[in-house]
Amino acid sequence: MSDVNQQVIEEFRANGGRVGGMFEGAALLLLTTTGARSGRAHTNPAVFVRDGSRLLVFASNAGGAKHPAWFHNLRADPHVTVELGTPEGTVERFAARAVVTEGEERDRLYAEQAARDPGFAAYQAGTDRTIPVVALHRVDLTDPARRRAIADHLTKVHAELRAELTALREGLDSAATEAEDVAGAAARDTPALGRRLARHCLTFCGALHAHHHNEDSVFDLLEREFPELSDSLDRMREEHNVVARTVEELEALLTSGVAPATLRADVDRLATRLEEHFTYEEAQLVPALTRSRVVPGT
Repeated sequence: MSDVNQQVIEEFRANGGRVGGMFEGAALLLLTTTGARSGRAHTNPAVFVRDGSRLLVFASNAGGAKHPAWFHNLRADPHVTVELGTPEGTVERFAARAVVTEGEERDRLYAEQAARDPGFAAYQAGTDRTIPVVALHRVDLTDPARRRAIADHLTKVHAELRAELTALREGLDSAATEAEDVAGAAARDTPALGRRLARHCLTFCGALHAHHHNEDSVFDLLEREFPELSDSLDRMREEHNVVARTVEELEALLTSGVAPATLRADVDRLATRLEEHFTYEEAQLVPALTRSRVVPGT
């Protein structure tokens, strides 16, 4: 992230969505996406316009030849987090789903933005690419079907991560056994951790980062919809922090040339924490998201 972007982000959050400098007076939001490769959260300021219940952002990249990185990220994972200034001078944070508009709709929306702000007409004129228009739809937890979809997605991703972690542990066991079978000078010439296995480790870490980022963006909505889960959600947020630190330690080991047997101990520690965390999340969230809600007065 550039220093300029970081300064804008800090000013935005400190001043209820208001910033000075090049963005002074602009309708601005903060858009957090999940890195398509790293799985880590990336936040960028973006000019927006309201269009009914949705927000529109424009992947102009100031008329550059390539789409901005945040656009590639949301194409890979449309679950995003939006931060928006409020009339009360605070910053509202909520989960949203990004949809890339196409065809006539995209052309109409971009033409309307270019008419509002001639700078966007100049951006399009300065590049051969078609500048995307992205619609951000706020996640609605009052919809029973949406709540059920979130519950199903949670259990599906947990199952996938459990399976990946099992495969990773089996790979480390095999690598450790192979290393023990190599003796003398040959052992010294053998990399401590094969490239394929290291890539598997990093891919798993990235997927875990992405999953927890997406969950964090939904927790605030869950807390408003299910205030009785406030304490449980606080525990889940803290567990995310603990898991993140464990993953960072694991990633550091991967770059240090550690032997598979040594790495296995850290993966086992992560597996224990993850299983406790996944089990607790499922026990707390799935029943709340899937039960029928009683409407007052009925």
